[in-house]
Amino acid sequence: MTDQAVDTDGVRLSQDGAEESRFLGRTRELKALRADIERAGLDTLSGRKAPRARVLLIAGRPGSGRTALAGELAAQVADGYPDGVLRARLSEPDGTRVPVSRLARDLLTELDHPAPPGADEDDLTEALRAALADRRALLLLDDAADAEQVDALLPDTPHCLAVAVAEGPLTGIADVRPCTLGGLDTKSAVELLSRHTGSVRITVDPRAAEQLAEACRAQPAALTLAGGWLAARPQAAVADLAKQVHTEGDEGTPLSRVFRLAYASLPSPAARMLRLLSLAPAGLVDPHTASALAGCSVHGARTTLDDFVALGMLRAVDAPLPEYEVPGCLHSLLRSLAETHDRPAEIQLARARMLERTVRLLQSCRAVTETDSPQAREKLLTLPRSLRFPTPRAAAEWLRVRRPALLAAARLAVADGELDTLARRLMSQLVRAMVAHFGTQAAAPDLYGVHRLVLDVAERRDLPREKAAALLNLADLDARTGRTAEALVRYRAALDAGREADDPYATARAMESVGGAHLELGDYDRAADWFGRALAQRLARDERADAARVYGRLATAHTYAGRYGEAQRGWRAAAAGYRRTGDVAAHARALSELARVQEYAGRPVESLRTCQEAVDRARRAEDVRLQAALHLRLADTLDRLGDPAAAGLQRSAADRMLREHPAEACEIRSTASED
Repeated sequence: MTDQAVDTDGVRLSQDGAEESRFLGRTRELKALRADIERAGLDTLSGRKAPRARVLLIAGRPGSGRTALAGELAAQVADGYPDGVLRARLSEPDGTRVPVSRLARDLLTELDHPAPPGADEDDLTEALRAALADRRALLLLDDAADAEQVDALLPDTPHCLAVAVAEGPLTGIADVRPCTLGGLDTKSAVELLSRHTGSVRITVDPRAAEQLAEACRAQPAALTLAGGWLAARPQAAVADLAKQVHTEGDEGTPLSRVFRLAYASLPSPAARMLRLLSLAPAGLVDPHTASALAGCSVHGARTTLDDFVALGMLRAVDAPLPEYEVPGCLHSLLRSLAETHDRPAEIQLARARMLERTVRLLQSCRAVTETDSPQAREKLLTLPRSLRFPTPRAAAEWLRVRRPALLAAARLAVADGELDTLARRLMSQLVRAMVAHFGTQAAAPDLYGVHRLVLDVAERRDLPREKAAALLNLADLDARTGRTAEALVRYRAALDAGREADDPYATARAMESVGGAHLELGDYDRAADWFGRALAQRLARDERADAARVYGRLATAHTYAGRYGEAQRGWRAAAAGYRRTGDVAAHARALSELARVQEYAGRPVESLRTCQEAVDRARRAEDVRLQAALHLRLADTLDRLGDPAAAGLQRSAADRMLREHPAEACEIRSTASED
């Protein structure tokens, strides 16, 4: 029984791990929907060209099989849409409306057409329409909350088709084709039961099977739960369950009545776990989530989750790692049970355990990438074996599969408007893990969302220190993705928040970043001014390493402005600062930049001496890339000084390094070409 996987929101079944599945019933509805695709729309009949994608609506209550019907329709007509089927769920399991901006971004990502991290809703929906303008794709928009949500995602091309799933009508969308679902036909309903019970139990009492189907009003989700109940009790007659369902009376829906019977038969620990699954972010559960919520072992949680699948209470997700989905039609029932049977303090504790487990998994996920760090290896060894990832690849796969749930966990952590220690740790570890595995550029849209969550809470709760940190992080993402003007605005806002919080770190960091944004925009005078302000802050607090870095950035601004005398003074100060702090590699780079500016200033002899000193420092720092670039620069300087023999020796040294370190060759040549 634990090998059965049943979609409790539909009638697509698979058994015993088989790849093939069969869709039951809904023949009339499928025929009508397919006919609607081909039927001329109102625009065509009136002689106008259809401006947008046609919308088919499948309307029905949760548990009616509406999602499964939409999936079957998509599978049947997919060949007519060569650019693929794009899927999006427009409501959270608890019914919360998903923002259009998040939906549009996810669809763009699915199209391999990512938008800038900071783009607003209008920009994202416009980008989505542009990406679909020349495509023939099918959009499956599940669990739509309202017509406005669907309308915002519709492509401006009649070559695409949108299939929307909702509980009621989508008033306001022109020429929408509705298909309202009732129960299954009796034959399909009985066959759905037999998939669980086996044909013999149905054959010996077909009338009882029909009565049970009638008591369930032929709703797929209710029939699935009934089938799971019977499958777990081989000795029970179908008539027994039919009688019990009738005994439940007319209170509630057929689904809720069958669910109450199935839930009442669970052992107490399993019943408690099932209730607490209503806390799972995005309705997605893995063994670790269930283990933390229920306070049991991971192995025990996995076994219980598989039992829930067999009973029709969960759906196994087709993923490389064990993952399950709480059916939307059961979510409100589970939440109501949790509120009735579990004290608020117990629910809060279960939520905290789940988020704490997520934090520890993210720490492990990041630490496994830091193979050269003894501290990271020691940290991994202190974790329980069940929380360790065997390889960085396994950790990256977990992060990819669990991404929707992890982002939902971040939203859950601040849902009450607080930014407590656990929420801060979760945000921090999520950002670090994503950067470690995917890189800042690839992870930027998700990172932007996380930092935006922190900013929203900080603004609502009037937390200037947290606001400054969030603004700095958001601005950094803007800067790294080419949105320099937007970054500058946020850096200035972060400066104001840092001053309000009397936070010298945030203030100095924001000043330096404002200077960096002006430098990127080509305003070298303003850049130098802001770097000077940041430098004064660093020097006042005796932050020597930071001061050395800012000296270098100030010198860069002067270099671009052609003020070579001031640039030389800046790089000398930076080099002296790095020498005092013992940072040999940074000292070598500062000397290298000083030599470059001396060359620009027409002082080749001084540049030669400084460059030779930089080579010595780079050798001590074992920086092969910088050594090779400096040898090439020395060669060019020696050529200009009329010493081709010495220049040849320097080029030979650089070539030898290029051969010995081929991985560095491209970057070394790039560095040399800049000189």
